[in-house]
Amino acid sequence: QVQLVEAGGGSVQAGGSLRLSCAASGYIASRGCMGWFRQSPGKEREGVATIGSGGITSYADSVKGRFTISRDNSNNTLYLQMNSLKPEDTAMYYCAADATYACYPSFSNFRYWGQGTQVTVSS
Repeated sequence: QVQLVEAGGGSVQAGGSLRLSCAASGYIASRGCMGWFRQSPGKEREGVATIGSGGITSYADSVKGRFTISRDNSNNTLYLQMNSLKPEDTAMYYCAADATYACYPSFSNFRYWGQGTQVTVSS
């Protein structure tokens, strides 16, 4: 049984930083595509960043240059370093694993999803 458990969310002022983590069990993080998505109340889920099995990363335009996705294969954990946070980054952030056909933030074709961690950025 695959489990993805996110952590690291919280409240921060604009311009601040947070680091999200996603611990995977029952799934080998290095073998497939993993990603981060987010959703705000009243909005559709939005892809943030993805990382493929070969380490290739892809980002939504709204976070390029501010967010960095990475993976630690030794402890089967996915990360999202978020810098220069803006109020519009406020959302529930979800970890996803095992994309079925495409490894890009614009594709939400993942088999497994975490429960989410809340990020709130105040101005």
